Amino acid sequence: MNFTFILEGVILLSLGLVIGYYVRQSLAQKRANSIESKLKERLQEVKEKSRQLLEEAKEKASQVLEEAEAERKKQKEQLDRLEERLLRREELLDKRHLELEKKGKDLEEAVEKIKLLKQEVDEAYNQQMAALEKISRLTTEEAKNELFKRLEDKYQEELLTAIKRLENTKKEAIEKKAQEIVMDVIQRYSRSNVSEVTTTTVMLPSEDLKGKIIGREGRNIRHFERLTGVELITDETPDTIVLSSFDPVRREIARLALEKLIQDGRIQPGRIEEKVAEAQKEIKEMIEKSGEDAAYEVGVLNLPPEIIHLLGRLRFRTSYGQNVLLHSIEVATLARMMAEELGANAEVVKAAGLLHDIGKAIDHEVEGNHLELGMKILQKYNISEEIIKAMRSHHGDYPTETLEAAIVNAADAISASRPGARRESLENYLKRLANLEKIATDFEGVEKAYAIFAGREVRIFVFPDKIDDYGAMKLAREIAQKIEAELNYPGEIKVTVIRETRAIEYAR
Repeated sequence: MNFTFILEGVILLSLGLVIGYYVRQSLAQKRANSIESKLKERLQEVKEKSRQLLEEAKEKASQVLEEAEAERKKQKEQLDRLEERLLRREELLDKRHLELEKKGKDLEEAVEKIKLLKQEVDEAYNQQMAALEKISRLTTEEAKNELFKRLEDKYQEELLTAIKRLENTKKEAIEKKAQEIVMDVIQRYSRSNVSEVTTTTVMLPSEDLKGKIIGREGRNIRHFERLTGVELITDETPDTIVLSSFDPVRREIARLALEKLIQDGRIQPGRIEEKVAEAQKEIKEMIEKSGEDAAYEVGVLNLPPEIIHLLGRLRFRTSYGQNVLLHSIEVATLARMMAEELGANAEVVKAAGLLHDIGKAIDHEVEGNHLELGMKILQKYNISEEIIKAMRSHHGDYPTETLEAAIVNAADAISASRPGARRESLENYLKRLANLEKIATDFEGVEKAYAIFAGREVRIFVFPDKIDDYGAMKLAREIAQKIEAELNYPGEIKVTVIRETRAIEYAR
């Protein structure tokens, strides 16, 4: 029973396994058939799409080929046309070349014919000239000279008359034009003319201040005069002190210093020295400003500072009573106006006119005339050679080489010769005073020398460690003898030698 049951179980199990196997195979077969079908369909779709793409590609390729063929045909047509044009041009060039060759041959033949004709003409001319010379018994040169001589004899008087008439007409026109230019520039430039004097007046707030300025036993006034080299005149006009000196720089320093002392109120030797030093500093600044103002007024720019300083010094320099700086500005302005009328270089004449008397700033300190000194100064500071040529001929020492030089000369003459511009007697007086001081300072041991009392006295300050009392007396006698030998002057000149010893100590 149990065996049968087991056997049936085994049979049923085997049967189930067999049935399950076949069922599984059937399901697998169905699934495989389904995938294969899908694959076939997909493959069919791909083939169809590939065919379509291939057809499109063939169409596009065919289109590209057609376009390329059309472009090729177009380019071929262009090349054919270009080739045809080149061939025509080549034919034309060949034709022109043949024509030029033919013309060249024709010209050569013509030249040969002309040469032959010229030879024939020359031979005929020579034969004719030989015949004429034989007939006239004169050579060609002799005949030409004879003809000229006869013409000259015949028309000489007429030629001379015509030439003279032309010269007179031209001279009158030139003189008239020159007069018009000079009159025009003088009228356009109307600077007032003020002659320089040798005194300066300082007004006092009260007459009592004169006593303070003089000081006890005159020590203040003597010290002031020694430091400045200016004579103080206190007894001429009430409430007034007159500063007298031929040197404008000294007078201006003295004026500034005296005004500062009056304003300060404390007048004694130490304060005098302090105020004189301040005045000297202010004068130096004034000189710089005067030079800058002059250059700016005339319109001459980029001058070296040293030239500007020397220009400023001309403010305190006179020539025959005429202020040299104002004269230089006037010459520069007149020269510029004339240059503009004549078409010359206005920049050159302005600078040359302003600097033509620059040497007068140092001619009282350095040996040499002001023209040579001025040229050396301008060369030292690299001023243009054109400017130097334009300024150096204004006294006739150098030839007038350029139109600008002639203009500067004319402007200088106009400025100097205007009525009232110069006073020669004053210039001679100032030169005598300068020479008087120079004679004194040339002696060894002299510290300072000042000409005072209108040149009737010269005060000389010596170094006390170099000259003793006996030497001071000897020096006074020697200076007086030299003045007598070298100077011409009216009356007499008093020579005063001052030897002063100053002892200074400080209390601490």
